[in-house]
Amino acid sequence: MLYSTVTYIHVISAILSIGPFFVLIPMLKKMRLAKTHEEMTAYVTTFSLAIQVVKHSGHVLILSGLYILWRGGYSVTSPFIVMTITLLILSIMFLARAFKPTIRTFNTPQYDHQHFVDKLTKSVWIYTILLLIMLWFMVTKPALW
Repeated sequence: MLYSTVTYIHVISAILSIGPFFVLIPMLKKMRLAKTHEEMTAYVTTFSLAIQVVKHSGHVLILSGLYILWRGGYSVTSPFIVMTITLLILSIMFLARAFKPTIRTFNTPQYDHQHFVDKLTKSVWIYTILLLIMLWFMVTKPALW
């Protein structure tokens, strides 16, 4: 029963780790067209909140994944586990450098609207692709070696 519950929590946290980015993609298009500072502030606040949801659900995802790994009888050397952990480390490093430093430039002299939105857009796509690749590994469990 506990294993099933943790697996369910793992799936929900995976959804919460990826889902907000599918809301951010169309919002980035609106950010690009924003005319006023107030409008842009609302978008940046929403963007920051979405990143917080992703970050915290990622913590739950990792903890529940470790439990599933431990109790599920999977080998740490399984190709899908090795690749997922590798991508996880890369995505954590990327997440730490991709969004917060860019968002911090808002309301500063370094802020350039076009560059700001371009950088966030690129980061959203890269991070989404990393997460989707990890999801693919966890769902398909390919035998790569």
